[in-house]
Amino acid sequence: MGGTEAFPELGSHCQQSDCNQLDFLPFNCDGCQKVFCSEHRSYKSHECPKADHNSRKVIVCEICSAAIETTGKDSEADVKSVLEEHEKSGDCDPSKKRKPKCPVKRCKQVLTFSNNSTCKVCQLKVCLAHRFPADHACKGRVETSSAGAINGGRNNGFLKALVARMSKKGCGAEDASAFSSNSSVHVKLVK
Repeated sequence: MGGTEAFPELGSHCQQSDCNQLDFLPFNCDGCQKVFCSEHRSYKSHECPKADHNSRKVIVCEICSAAIETTGKDSEADVKSVLEEHEKSGDCDPSKKRKPKCPVKRCKQVLTFSNNSTCKVCQLKVCLAHRFPADHACKGRVETSSAGAINGGRNNGFLKALVARMSKKGCGAEDASAFSSNSSVHVKLVK
């Protein structure tokens, strides 16, 4: 125990051999179950022998490159048995060994879990350099040049704003009505 003369149950001494500092807010290590001060609370600072007890352990199958979790299996015999079970299960397919690559022409980037992106428009998995629809010739996007050709090459939003502005001022109403009759925008001016 630790504490002071007035409060003997308050706090604990750090169990690091060269520290023994009285700490009023001690930390309990969930690995070795010892008490430490704020300076020695991390696994690394007190060299905890059970630092990886909560870690997930994964091995990669050399045949099919699949990741197989081995958490809780510490001995090599256990790990080998897990690999053997995987091979016998039918999930182990050597044709899956090939790593996926970015489908964009002339891009040879291998797609991993951290450097790929799925396009929200066409659902294609591409590398981060080609994540925008314009960068990977997305099938679902509409070209702005083709949209302009559909509308006869005119910017209808601009025309609507111009006609509205002219009608508010009251000048050039004749010009505005003539201008709107040439475009696909139909605006009726009311005075």
